[in-house]
Amino acid sequence: MGDYKSSSTPTHEGEQHLIAAARHIMQALRSSSFLTDDLRKTLSDLESHLSAIAAITESKTEEFSEFEKRLKSAEEKVFSWESNNQIMIWDSGPVEASNYLKSIDEIQTLIQNFTSLSVDENGKHKELFYRADSVLQLAMSRLEEELIHILVRYKQYPEPEYMSFRLSGADIVYDESFVSVDEESIEEASQRNRYTNESDDYYVVDLVQPLAIPHLKSIAKAMFASNYGYEFCHSFINTRKYALDEYLVVLGVQIFSIEDVLKMEWTSLNLEIKKWSWIMKIIIRVYLASEKWLCEQILAEFGSVSSFSFLDISKATMACLLNFGEAIAMGSRRPEKLFSLLDMYEVLADLLLDIDALFMEETGSFIRIEFHELMKSLGNLAKTTFLEFGNAIATSNTSSNPFSGGGIHPLTRYVMNYIKTLTEYGRTLNFLIKDQCIEDSNSALELEDRQGIEDLFSSTFYPTAHHLLSITSTLKSSLDSRSKLYKDAALQHVFLMNNIHYMVQKVKSSKLMFFFGDEWIREHIAKVQRHATSYERATWSSVLSLLRDDNQQSHSFSKANFRERCRAFSIAFEEVYKSQTGWSIPDFELREGLQISTAQNVIQAYRTFVGRISGNISDKDVKYTVDDLEKYLFHLFEGSPRSLHHAFIRRR
Repeated sequence: MGDYKSSSTPTHEGEQHLIAAARHIMQALRSSSFLTDDLRKTLSDLESHLSAIAAITESKTEEFSEFEKRLKSAEEKVFSWESNNQIMIWDSGPVEASNYLKSIDEIQTLIQNFTSLSVDENGKHKELFYRADSVLQLAMSRLEEELIHILVRYKQYPEPEYMSFRLSGADIVYDESFVSVDEESIEEASQRNRYTNESDDYYVVDLVQPLAIPHLKSIAKAMFASNYGYEFCHSFINTRKYALDEYLVVLGVQIFSIEDVLKMEWTSLNLEIKKWSWIMKIIIRVYLASEKWLCEQILAEFGSVSSFSFLDISKATMACLLNFGEAIAMGSRRPEKLFSLLDMYEVLADLLLDIDALFMEETGSFIRIEFHELMKSLGNLAKTTFLEFGNAIATSNTSSNPFSGGGIHPLTRYVMNYIKTLTEYGRTLNFLIKDQCIEDSNSALELEDRQGIEDLFSSTFYPTAHHLLSITSTLKSSLDSRSKLYKDAALQHVFLMNNIHYMVQKVKSSKLMFFFGDEWIREHIAKVQRHATSYERATWSSVLSLLRDDNQQSHSFSKANFRERCRAFSIAFEEVYKSQTGWSIPDFELREGLQISTAQNVIQAYRTFVGRISGNISDKDVKYTVDDLEKYLFHLFEGSPRSLHHAFIRRR
């Protein structure tokens, strides 16, 4: 029992016993009659030292007692919440939270001041030190729970007006046969095939309710002061990561591997690309910007901890988004992908400064580098796809059968609406192809196109304009080849007239006019007119020759001869009517103009002929009146073959 007491007796208690013994010896010495003056002075000095030592020892005893009392009080406060762990401290009000933090601060102070007391490795000091450290650990664990609870309870997601995701327009789907393209879907698609937002006004929002920020800061301060900063960051980062994952689900983000993306059908992939473009802006400009602000609010006073925490929270999400983009950049150079590629490129270019600001520290450099590399890859793929579009036209499937009715070929509709949509990306395309050598493609341009591009040389749109003109030149070459599939020369001209007129109308009614210029429009309007004139010659020259006199006097013809010429003209006209009512001129004004021009020539010649022969044959020998003929001529080019045989029988 004595040994146990000796081993557990603090050092200052032993000192008190020694001092008492020393004083007893000194009193005995003073009573001796043999003391010299020097010895008496020495004993007096020793007495003074012993008194000082006694005072210090007493002070340490009182200090140790106070230490134990303060620790017990703080310990009771911490333990009281452990026995009631169903209720959160910060939910109980600011007073309870403040008292709990004061208890932690008290424990921190006691531990820091512990070294001022003399330490006996086998004594009660060690026991109390471990008690204080254990209570502190318990308090830190509770603070972690409180931290997570506050982050979860007070979290909120940005809900700005622009967050409703909608798609506008239809897709221009490339098909080598070009027979599946209809005018309505292309017209819709030409209205910029991209995601829509009501506003581009992005801003930082509160991801945690502002009233909770002081609570989080007080917990951070307490834990960092206790050297539990790592534990705080671990809980904070994991909780915020989970919140970000939840938000991605709200936005409809799906995780795809590169293999998934490469195998995806274009319709589904195109939708995912539009969602990606929309989500990138929301995540980077709103969510991550707000997340960084939250980290700075809570952790800024702890140095680089704020930047490291933000990086840890955001890097998985950024990797997911960038991986999707990288998978797209690895895909094929299909024409219909170009608009989506340009959208993705423009989104990244628009967000470049935001990314550089969010990850400006060296620790986030790998995200900046990946972002820049992805933008470059998408730009290169878009550039190559754009430059190869002309080749796709030239090598598109050419059927051995002519396009029915000589109307507007699906290839013409596709190409013109495709390049019409491309004008919305003029500045981006100019940047991407600014260094493209144009000499290689000059051979594809017709003479008037080369002159037009020279007029546009100083234009901001020059690089794109040059290539668009090259594309239309390739298109016209393809149309020339396709026109030769028609055996009827007149139908060849109708086909070319229709398609060139369609090209002109698309240019005149869109931004293409700024790329092509007035000279191109004038030249191609003249081409349309030349084909109309050539059609009239190819169709009506031989028919109208049956009505001419050939410089002979009308009286030299017999009645039978007049009848034969009348019959031959009627047969020829019926053949034209039967075939050319099935021909198509879709544009009303173009069709009406050609009908009027044709009627003027034909009716004038027919009226003259009928007037000349009226005295030689009876009316019943004239199969068609002038009014009949004029009416029938306005049936031409409507795309529905008709026959005049039954109409004639009924009239007779």
